[in-house]
Amino acid sequence: MRQVIWLLFRREWLLAWRRPGDLLNPLVFFAIVISLFPLAVGPEPGMLQIMAPGVVWVAALLATLLSLDGMFRSDYEDGSLEQWVVSPHPLSMMVLVKVLHHWLLSGLPLVLLAPLFALMLALPLNVLPVLCLSLLLGTPVLSLLGAVGAALTVGLKGGGVLLALLILPLYIPVLVLGTGAVEAATQGLPVAGYLLWMGCLSMLAISLAPLGIAAGLRIGVSE
Repeated sequence: MRQVIWLLFRREWLLAWRRPGDLLNPLVFFAIVISLFPLAVGPEPGMLQIMAPGVVWVAALLATLLSLDGMFRSDYEDGSLEQWVVSPHPLSMMVLVKVLHHWLLSGLPLVLLAPLFALMLALPLNVLPVLCLSLLLGTPVLSLLGAVGAALTVGLKGGGVLLALLILPLYIPVLVLGTGAVEAATQGLPVAGYLLWMGCLSMLAISLAPLGIAAGLRIGVSE
């Protein structure tokens, strides 16, 4: 199984670098969304600082959502998913490798870029570690929950809209906790509770989401 995981991860990595546009689109979208807010509401630092937690988190959420529709689409079209389903290896472990690869190429770059754009929104320097830690805990949940929706809609034409309708309500707890942690840090309040809850969500998502993804793929392939 260890060799299968390594080969699958290597395959995903090579395929991703053959389509550089798929890697850059979420990052460019994230940068554009955040850059437009100061132009729209004005350069007032006080107003930007109040809006910054929500703006950064909503931009990260939408950027992640943008990259979800194609997560399993190409594998479904070339027949790879059928081979995954009939494989004797655990499907949940294989899809977990897929989601991990997705997060490394979409979620982790957002975590690394967020401090730069947070400074553009006048967030204090002492808040940036909390912002990065909240995104580091929250973006894996976004990828895992999004992968469940992507698996359920993989066999549908134009399933992107349905995917958004399915997944956006599930993103609300992560959005509330992430913005709450950054707002609390901005006001000098304790943030440990927010981060611990986000850590719990991450553990639950890592434990349960692969099972849901595997079930959704079996349904999608069998249709």
